[in-house]
Amino acid sequence: MRLLKLVPDDTNIKFLKLRAPFFIISLLLMVASWAAVFTQGLNYGVDFAGGQEIRATFVGEAEAPVAELRQTVTALEVVEDPVIQRFGEPNQVSIRVKLPAEAEGQPEFAAMMTAQITAAMRDGHPDVRIDGVDSVSGKVSGEFRNDALLALIAAMLAVAIYIWIRFEWQFGAGALFALFHDVSLTLGMFAVFQLEFSLQIIAAILAIIGYSLNDTIVVYDRIRENLKKFRKMDLTDLLDLSVNETLARTVMTSLTLFVALLPLLLFGPASLFGLVAAITLGLFIGTYSSVYMAAPILIWLGVTSDSFVPQESAADLQEKKARGLS
Repeated sequence: MRLLKLVPDDTNIKFLKLRAPFFIISLLLMVASWAAVFTQGLNYGVDFAGGQEIRATFVGEAEAPVAELRQTVTALEVVEDPVIQRFGEPNQVSIRVKLPAEAEGQPEFAAMMTAQITAAMRDGHPDVRIDGVDSVSGKVSGEFRNDALLALIAAMLAVAIYIWIRFEWQFGAGALFALFHDVSLTLGMFAVFQLEFSLQIIAAILAIIGYSLNDTIVVYDRIRENLKKFRKMDLTDLLDLSVNETLARTVMTSLTLFVALLPLLLFGPASLFGLVAAITLGLFIGTYSSVYMAAPILIWLGVTSDSFVPQESAADLQEKKARGLS
């Protein structure tokens, strides 16, 4: 019985032939992503924004009356600038409100606010079901944001330092740039579509960093082996060869993970949609960045065919001369 091969053994795709246009497209996407983050902002969940979040389902109704709810909740004296969005099914909503500064450390105030919002919803919709209530203080949410940012920066720097020590500094810089590319595009997706950005998404981004790093190291390891093996080969051809030799492993790993993610993306609970969407996007951009970010940047950073050839010291040269004379 013959084994199924998604990538034939003699595959020879010239990936780096289009490295310049793909690199430019990636840079433009990164700029657009950060522009979206700074202009539209991220739709922070209660974890990062602080305040109260009430999730409710309007049982027996096809759609949640978002506009009506916004007027009802805004009319309450205890509420300022509520954020009301559909959450999951069309008849489900998420209501997020910030706690006033004077309510910091007063759980009874948060409970009173929740009771008033719930009562106002039930006045016009007695069948509404409260699915959950979360409360996070402004101080704690600020600490969450800072810790999450430090975790992402620390993870990417640790990766760059490891690859620098394991290979050469150009490889570390290339891996760091590829990871920055992946994180930027993920944040851009959340800014453009205003998906809720919570601690779950930080976990997803760390998973993306891990997956992208794993794929990048596999490609880099093959590049290093081929640099030692084919010292006279043109570097562009050598990089293409290395990517093609690892392509079967990359395709199989990505496809296996995608098969596991697809059912969760299509049929999973709404509470996991942002997490699964982030990892699914990261699966594709992580694979892409390993080929079109991490590999070609080595050319521009000055890696040559003799980068991994051991350099002879002055003592070695003198010893060779002495042996030649003897």
